[in-house]
Amino acid sequence: MGDDLAKPETPNLSMEADEESNSLNQPLLKRNTTLSTNPLALVGASVSHIESLDYEINENDLFKHDWRSRSKVQVLQYIFLKWLLAFLVGLLTGLIATLINLAIENIAGYKLLAIVSFIQEERYLSGLAFFTAVNFLLTFTAAVLCVCFAPTAAGPGIPEIKAYLNGVDTPDMFGANTLLVKIFGSIGAVSAGLDLGKEGPLVHISCCIASLLAQGGPDNYRLKWRWLRYFNNDRDRRDIITCGSSSGVCAAFRAPVGGVLFALEEVATWWRSALLWRTFFSTAVVVVVLRAFIETCNSGKCGLFGTGGLIIFDVSDVKVSYHAMDLIPVIIIGIIGGLLGSLYNHVLHKVLRLYNLINQKGKLHKLLLALGVSLFTSVCQYCLPFLAQCRPCDPSFLEACPTNDRAGNFKKFNCPAGQYNDLATLLLTTNDDAVRNIFSSNTCSEFHHTSILIFFALYCILGLITFGIAVPSGLFLPIILMGSGYGRLLGMLMGSYTNLDQGLYAVLGAASLMSGSMRMTVSLCVIFLELTNNLLLLPITMIVLLIAKTVGDSFNPSIYDIILELKGLPFLDANPEPWMRNLTVGELADAKPPVVTLGGIEKVSRIVDVLKNSTHNAFPVVDEDVLVPGTVATGATELHGLILRAHLVQALKKKWFLTEKRRTVDWEVREKFNWVELSERELKIEQVAVTRQEMEMYVDLHPLTNTTPYTVVESMSVAKAMVLFRQVGLRHMLIVPKYQGAGVPAVVGILTRQDLRAYNILTAFPHLATHKEQGKHN
Repeated sequence: MGDDLAKPETPNLSMEADEESNSLNQPLLKRNTTLSTNPLALVGASVSHIESLDYEINENDLFKHDWRSRSKVQVLQYIFLKWLLAFLVGLLTGLIATLINLAIENIAGYKLLAIVSFIQEERYLSGLAFFTAVNFLLTFTAAVLCVCFAPTAAGPGIPEIKAYLNGVDTPDMFGANTLLVKIFGSIGAVSAGLDLGKEGPLVHISCCIASLLAQGGPDNYRLKWRWLRYFNNDRDRRDIITCGSSSGVCAAFRAPVGGVLFALEEVATWWRSALLWRTFFSTAVVVVVLRAFIETCNSGKCGLFGTGGLIIFDVSDVKVSYHAMDLIPVIIIGIIGGLLGSLYNHVLHKVLRLYNLINQKGKLHKLLLALGVSLFTSVCQYCLPFLAQCRPCDPSFLEACPTNDRAGNFKKFNCPAGQYNDLATLLLTTNDDAVRNIFSSNTCSEFHHTSILIFFALYCILGLITFGIAVPSGLFLPIILMGSGYGRLLGMLMGSYTNLDQGLYAVLGAASLMSGSMRMTVSLCVIFLELTNNLLLLPITMIVLLIAKTVGDSFNPSIYDIILELKGLPFLDANPEPWMRNLTVGELADAKPPVVTLGGIEKVSRIVDVLKNSTHNAFPVVDEDVLVPGTVATGATELHGLILRAHLVQALKKKWFLTEKRRTVDWEVREKFNWVELSERELKIEQVAVTRQEMEMYVDLHPLTNTTPYTVVESMSVAKAMVLFRQVGLRHMLIVPKYQGAGVPAVVGILTRQDLRAYNILTAFPHLATHKEQGKHN
């Protein structure tokens, strides 16, 4: 993540036992303070004010007229443009992934070839100095880009994407600066040999591309083409960014179906069949681009790329056979993966908190931390192979042995002729080649168990200290390297007692640790099947993933959920807390300040006062003394709907003022506004000037009001309201009274994302913490 981590301190939930009996006639809850909402979270290197996104369709009179007036040609144009953007996201993601792979393989390749020349001349100290210096410069470049130009580019970016698709607007996460720094920072960090991957950054890069395409370019140079107006809303941008997330995973692993399932299982909160088709189309385009790239590189036109750069472990020609007894080590791998995955999450949580203290001291400390990790990594990768014993080449080896090339399964390193260094094969190479080497099949005698043990121990340490420095970094590859290490080690220990190849044990170990840490199952299963190109692995892969996830869930949340919590991003989980059923939304409304309402025809001075003295983003519009249609009853109160803060500011900017208190007609509002203008969100009340004379005028809010807001009765439980809020993708939810009558307000309160967070609720209702703890013990 490479940036400061912020989390509010946990409230003191210790309370004295309630001396009164909790009968049905007594209140279950004891309110402590008002419901606090703290819309702040860590984005990049600074604490930012967090807004929610408007995924709900704002059905005001202008929108309804625009929707009714659309011709069939315009509707088809809108659908075509959605598919066109999905195609462009896939195309650009594939091209940028190609650029990143080419750059990494060539930079790292020439670096490793230079090291080989030093080793051959037995200039070991000079080789160490050169290796460390090159890695130092590459890390320095990546860290300076992140620290000075785009702090939001540090880390994987997947937790922030997950929060965005959940409805949280994270500032500057998808800007042009972030995109460029992510691309070149990933090249530098991965080429430097750090224990991180380009998979997470590729997902973020693809989402940046999607966002920039949808909005017509960077904020300062945005295109104002007419056709882009269709996508000037959070709802369509969310769909395009979802396509980007699936394309990024596909570009990283060449796994199109796995990319779609990753978006569905891990990052997307809202899904529908049309979105499934478009994400699948985007990943198909990515695969075609990568395939064309690989065909070109196979002809030798890509420098040192060769067959590297993309993690592909093709075992289609390996006969996979297993019996009932082989399920025992498979189950063991799953259990170990769940235990180690949860332990990794726990320790990494502590490490990130420690890094927070270091990063808070300033940019220099962030740079020093990244460079210190680089120095430690370089020294370990270069020096540890000297501890390994040289092993003679077996004539039965299918590959050349030994080799001094940058890749290959049998690195000569410091060994005499006819012998190779197995630990150098794993450490002095790119991370992709290291995965390919340890996954290699029919190599049961290639690695010594001591070398695999050193490899596993080293990458456990590097996996903990590397993630969190100020460079673009992914979690996939470090976890794959750790998991493959203990998987291969277990395969060695099984020896002749198993029919499974040691390379397959490495694959299963990597899958189990990823499931134990990230808690994904279906998408990981398909990704590993597309990596290994062998359907015979499906049953045992499924078993390993299910066991690892089950064991991991028993201890702590997934690593992405932990990062979301550390950053303070208000992510709404799919499953509400059980104690939320003991609380109603009406009680939440009582714990909040009174709701601010506006009249259907409101005075300008009142609107200006409300906007300047509150931070709310929406206000209920209520009309008094209304004639009930179809009856002769008068004096009724009507909840006309909900008006957004941005629309109020637009009304003031456009001088939508009336000298008398009256309702306008349709043509008046259409003459002044259009639906595209109401999509703008950047304008602030401080930028609008209103004269003293205008303050005494009126504004008709009826045409700008969303007349179909989501409402819940005050007696509904918080758990039920939270599920509705999350599944529909709301920003505001109105609470209406259970009873109707004279003197009863039309609106009891309004709920936002912050009001439904468990931490905020427990702050206002600490008595619920007792029931929460009792539920855990029961």
